[in-house]
Amino acid sequence: MQAQIQALLAVQGGAGEAVTGPNAGSQMEVAKPAIFNGEAGKVGGFITACRLYLRMKMRGNTVEEQVQWVLSYVQGGSADVWKENVMEEIEVGEVEYESAEEFLTGLKKEFGGGEEELMKAAELRKLEQGGKTMEEFVQEFKQATRGSGYEGRPLVEEFKQGS
Repeated sequence: MQAQIQALLAVQGGAGEAVTGPNAGSQMEVAKPAIFNGEAGKVGGFITACRLYLRMKMRGNTVEEQVQWVLSYVQGGSADVWKENVMEEIEVGEVEYESAEEFLTGLKKEFGGGEEELMKAAELRKLEQGGKTMEEFVQEFKQATRGSGYEGRPLVEEFKQGS
């Protein structure tokens, strides 16, 4: 048992030294986002993956480095032209982001727009409990609700129809 504890401690960073504090995230493995090609239905997941990675791995980096890292995962389709325009605006000083979050908000506006909200609303309207447990259905409903534009009474009505 003692040998196993020592082995675990060694993997964590040395005998008795647990990795804690602001640099704990740099020791953890975090999945990088999938390449984003401009598809409206994928912008939300891309942004979430980028936020997580930036928070866990790039907290100490400059905003410019964070933005460039995100841009490195924007490739193909309509995203290529947008990326080239953004890079040019940054290089000539036309735009300067105060935070990576500000940049990600702009990315979402550019590619998410109303189309993503319409897709989420349609997904929410098609949702049915079927053979799922109530807990599974509630979690799926919550996920579909985010970004759908539904709230208040209309949201309650959609929940009633699906369950």
